[in-house]
Amino acid sequence: MLTQAQNDRITRVGPNQPAGRLLRQYWQPVALVDEMDALAQAGKALKPVKLLGQDLVLFRDEQGQYGLLDRDCPHRGADLAYGRLEGGGVRCLFHGWLFDAQGQCLQTPGEPAGSKLCTRIKQGAYPVQVAGEIIWGYLGELIEDSEGVRKPPPLPFYDCFNAPSTHAFAFKGWWSCNWLQALEVGIDPVHASFLHVYFEDEDPSSSYGRQFRSASSDSAMPMTQVLREFNQPDIRIEKTEWGQRLITLRHISEEQTHVRVTQTLFPQAFLIPMSDEITITQWHVPIDDENTYWFTMFTSYGAPIDKAHFRNMRLKTYPAPDYKPLVGRQNNYGFNVSEQLRDTYTGMGHDINVHDQWACESQGPIQNRQREHLGTTDKGIISYRRMLNQAIDQFEQGQGVALRYRGGAVPETVDGVGASGEWEGTWKRLADRRFEAAPWRATAQSESETEA
Repeated sequence: MLTQAQNDRITRVGPNQPAGRLLRQYWQPVALVDEMDALAQAGKALKPVKLLGQDLVLFRDEQGQYGLLDRDCPHRGADLAYGRLEGGGVRCLFHGWLFDAQGQCLQTPGEPAGSKLCTRIKQGAYPVQVAGEIIWGYLGELIEDSEGVRKPPPLPFYDCFNAPSTHAFAFKGWWSCNWLQALEVGIDPVHASFLHVYFEDEDPSSSYGRQFRSASSDSAMPMTQVLREFNQPDIRIEKTEWGQRLITLRHISEEQTHVRVTQTLFPQAFLIPMSDEITITQWHVPIDDENTYWFTMFTSYGAPIDKAHFRNMRLKTYPAPDYKPLVGRQNNYGFNVSEQLRDTYTGMGHDINVHDQWACESQGPIQNRQREHLGTTDKGIISYRRMLNQAIDQFEQGQGVALRYRGGAVPETVDGVGASGEWEGTWKRLADRRFEAAPWRATAQSESETEA
């Protein structure tokens, strides 16, 4: 159990809050590239976004450069999200002031001829880059490099950022809850043996694009059966340079053990397996204290991803343009008593995103952790909260940012079955097999070593 003050410390994300100050020191997903492409096709140029409680406007100028600016014009506070995209930037409708992607005021056309006012005006602007089909923004402190140039930190070297477009797909969805409870559901290995249980197994060969429907590696046993029948796993936690590794062992028999390896990517993401070929990296991005976008990046180590299939499947639940769910509190998450008795543990359909959404939103906008009672199987959550508090302490004491991962080993993730006494060798072998199956990965590793 936490006190109210302890809970506020790790959940609230405003610029003057401990967690908010820390999270600003990491790159944050702002929007999907798909979203900006759709806007351009509709003849629109600007996208209002809210990130860590800040109102911003995202745009792509005539040269294709992205910009991320504070939304209120520094002249009289009018809304730049309605501005005109022209002249190499965003022009405010109120008085025509023009700002480029770096926030520099280029024109104040209503001022007297020869006025130098615009040279003294700077709008709040934030670094932007594109990786993994997502537009990322950085709201934190710049870092001085060896030549004295102040820059944002580099993005970490994760496979989800380096896979070619053919082998990557990104999507997002809105949940009405705090970012931390959205993240914590993904570092809780036991919940899948209850929340995501189906009473009938499907043919794993028809599982493409769906979580927990494929067979485990080196086994014909569907993941639905593994989760349903072996619900008291042994969980191991290992600290890593990017956060923590969770190893979940389900002992099928004296001879066989199912091993699942997942990763917590500090501060806001987890990495989990979807199938032999595809992994899921999911960021949990605070819109504000009580609303969150999850951004999911699918990375294939085998065949190219069928993006149309993935997109259409997910749009049925989280439709564009705002990606707010069609099921939720407003319709009881699709809850059906008959289904709960005969088909699924939840009675809330077969989409696990809906199951997780219910679990997170039903805790309230910000979970009251004064009332929780954590158990042995919550060790991943306990370890992560300790890590988060230590990182906040370190940053507040002026000692820099903890766990800002850049290179070296790339996190592994596995679902597989092997000999009970050799589970560690099993997951490492399966991870190596996946990595070796992706020719693009060797190229990405080589480019990273060249940059270093």
